[in-house]
Amino acid sequence: MDLLTQDEYRAIAANLDFATGAFIDSGSRPAISGETFTSVNPATGAPLAEIAACGAADVEFAVTKAREAFDDGRWSRLHPGARKDVLIRLCKLMTRNARELAVMESLDSGKTIFDCESVDIPEAINCIKWHAELSDKIYDQVAPVSDDHIAMVVREPIGVVGLVLPWNFPLLMLAWKIGPALAAGCSVLVKPAMETSLTALRLAELASEAGLPRGVLNVLPGGGAEVGEPIGRHMDIDMVSFTGSTTTGKRFLGYSGESNAKEVVLEMGGKNPAIVMDDAENLDRVAQHIVNGAFWNMGENCSAISRLIVHRDIKADLLTRIECHARHWNVGDPLDPETRVGALVSKAHYDKVCGCLDKAETILFGGTAEGGFVSPTVVEVTDNDHQLAREEIFGPVLAVIEVASFDEAIAVANDTDYGLCASLFTANAKRAIRGARALRAGTVTVNSFGEGDISTPFGGYKQSGFGGRDNGVQAHDQYTQLKTIWIDLADDADEAVS
Repeated sequence: MDLLTQDEYRAIAANLDFATGAFIDSGSRPAISGETFTSVNPATGAPLAEIAACGAADVEFAVTKAREAFDDGRWSRLHPGARKDVLIRLCKLMTRNARELAVMESLDSGKTIFDCESVDIPEAINCIKWHAELSDKIYDQVAPVSDDHIAMVVREPIGVVGLVLPWNFPLLMLAWKIGPALAAGCSVLVKPAMETSLTALRLAELASEAGLPRGVLNVLPGGGAEVGEPIGRHMDIDMVSFTGSTTTGKRFLGYSGESNAKEVVLEMGGKNPAIVMDDAENLDRVAQHIVNGAFWNMGENCSAISRLIVHRDIKADLLTRIECHARHWNVGDPLDPETRVGALVSKAHYDKVCGCLDKAETILFGGTAEGGFVSPTVVEVTDNDHQLAREEIFGPVLAVIEVASFDEAIAVANDTDYGLCASLFTANAKRAIRGARALRAGTVTVNSFGEGDISTPFGGYKQSGFGGRDNGVQAHDQYTQLKTIWIDLADDADEAVS
């Protein structure tokens, strides 16, 4: 998609009509309590809209409607090809409204319009389309049993699911979850982050326009205690998929244990290492990958490179190149298509990142923070025990750790509570394979930064999450139950004789 000018994006922003009510049973409605909260543009501090602040009563109402939709089969028992057709129509509507969605996402989150136009919206559309196409292409199985039996292993939609979203990729993470959940035939309740509710509400409108039946997709904006916890504790929700912080994710395990033992899938934090060995080729290209991994989306990315573990022999050279590339990542108005680093999502998060910068002993470059914006920053830490090497910052801050050997690099990389992503840069093929196997992370990239693509499962080890994977065919597993159907074919007369 060709980018517009800053003035053109501002003109679109000035004419947006925001959906502000909860979306339940295919209709927009105020919260039952009548309460609202203010959605704020983090780049300017200006209010965008007053959004319905849902509570436990709204969750109860939405679950009732979602359960009705699931039980009567209007979606759950619809032919997979028919479900696919509806989701493809949704993708077409999203494409038709892509620019509106991109500007809305940028305003609500502080993300750059460059990223929203070129990455977030296209990938969200592709994700839903990819899972839609899988709807009628995932086959059940017949187990190898005796001639007197047939054993079918079939998938069934798990039921009513709660989808709890983060604020860093609002529409893309919504797509990661509703794509496989709706393709499987589930009814869903979506809780967007309070900071970024606007695009989820707009997508719900488009889904209804595409023909998604009433009650199948419900969006409930509101706080964690008011909406997230009631979803986690509800006795008639069969499964919750959560993406967000490790602290909050662990609460859903408690909610499940204290209610109906619902299934819980968690995708949580990361403190992702990038190892650069002394034999890495083309350090200029390595530096580009490091900069992109560390500063893309303002570092508000669970898979961001936040620890650079570099061999001492090439450390100085690599850091010089990283600084050179980082200077092209300019900070500014998110609606300017030339801007590469936008605003952090909220004042509270900005203060948290600034607090982390205050703990830095050696800032190699960057470190500027003002008005909700933080420049790309590289800090050097004495070792992996430093607070900035242990805690997830979720901002554009890269901690540099020097090592002397390959084995030390792997040990430092694995010395963390997290295990979401890792990168390894080396020209030695055996070392690359050994390292990729040794690194305790759900995704390991070699000589690049990335997360794979829609076809590869995404999730973590240790406190980065468990229970399932987003993306790939495997994403459908968390939204389905396996059932064995055992059929006895033995002849009654033969049984009597025997």
